[in-house]
Amino acid sequence: MNVTYISNLVRSEGDPKVLRSGPSSLGTADQLAKALGWFSLALGAAEIVAPRRFTRALGMEGSEGLVRAYGFREVAAGLMTLSPDKTTGLWSRVGGDALDIVTLLSGLRHDNPKRANVACALSMVLGVTLLDFVGAKATAARHTRSKGQRRLYHDRSGFPKGLQAARQARRKLPTQSRSPSLAPSSAA
Repeated sequence: MNVTYISNLVRSEGDPKVLRSGPSSLGTADQLAKALGWFSLALGAAEIVAPRRFTRALGMEGSEGLVRAYGFREVAAGLMTLSPDKTTGLWSRVGGDALDIVTLLSGLRHDNPKRANVACALSMVLGVTLLDFVGAKATAARHTRSKGQRRLYHDRSGFPKGLQAARQARRKLPTQSRSPSLAPSSAA
């Protein structure tokens, strides 16, 4: 079931139907932020629901409360990342990743029989940290303007097919359907 079908279901009888949707306005940075936001929600939910599985796999039993707290932090970061203020959410993910790295480093002690699992988890967190950092920088570059920098719209007409196409469409209208102010003047 696609979005076009669903949007046509909820339209009123007089509303125009959506024939097809156009290209997404989400850039690559926004798509990465969206993916990381959903990943964050899923990981956070897993940490909240099953912290003992994480601690047992990493040989860090007794840290279930900490893992559950990290889960709530992850969910909050995911919600922020999916919000319009993606950049803040992504930077909060980078900060959370730093906490995760420090916590995982404590599990690399020699008496931990599951050090290999901790090393694997650490490498995954480092990879995700890189994605979070790249995503935060890219969304900041895409959505932040410098102070005093104005958006320029001088090259836009406001007509979807351009001003010339709108003028041609007006000329094709029958003269009786035009309002007097739109009718071409005979002086021209």
